[in-house]
Amino acid sequence: METIDFGPATTAVAALVRGVRDDQLAEPTPCPAFTVADLLDHLSMLADAFARSARKERLPGDGAPVVDGSRLPEDWRTEIATRLAALADAWRDPAAYTGTTQAGPIEMPAEVAALVALDEVVVHGWDLARATGQPYEPDVRSVLASLAFAESFQVPPDVPGGGPFGPPVAVPADAPALDRLVGATGRDPSWKP
Repeated sequence: METIDFGPATTAVAALVRGVRDDQLAEPTPCPAFTVADLLDHLSMLADAFARSARKERLPGDGAPVVDGSRLPEDWRTEIATRLAALADAWRDPAAYTGTTQAGPIEMPAEVAALVALDEVVVHGWDLARATGQPYEPDVRSVLASLAFAESFQVPPDVPGGGPFGPPVAVPADAPALDRLVGATGRDPSWKP
C-alpha cells in the first residue's frame, strides 16, 4: 500500500482545536454522547493510539478507549496539536503499513489501521468544526480516501446499530464528498448545535 500523507488532515484539525473557545467546551457535538471537551479528549487519545499503531507499540492497559473531557490538561490546545503532528509523522514511515497492528484493543492489518486513523481524523474534524462554528475544508485526498473506506462497509438494514459507524444518513450521490463521508459515517451533513 502507498503511504498516506496525514499532514494536511492533521494540520486542518489542529487549527480547529486551537480555535475552540473555553466557553464552547460543554457544547454538544454531532456525536450524541460527546460534548466538545469529550470530542477533544477523544481526538487526543486517538492521535496517540494511532501513532502507536503505526510504530507497532501497544497502548498501556487494555487499550479500550474511555472518553472524558474533564481530564483535558490546561495546555490541551498545544498537546492535541502535538499529538496530531506525531500521528502524521508516524504514518510517514513505510514500515507502518506492513503486517498487523493494534488499534486500541483490536488487532487489524496495518494498512487498514491507517485508513481507520485517517477517517477518524477527518470525520471528527468535521464534528469539531460543526460544534464550534468553524470553517473546515479538509484536503480532497483525505476526504476521498476516508469516503472509500466508509463506503466499503455494505451493512444490511437489519444489522443492529448499522455497522461500525452507526446507521448511515442518506445523502444525494452528487453531494460534496465531505457530505457523503459524514453521511456514510452516520452523521447528518446539515447538523447544527
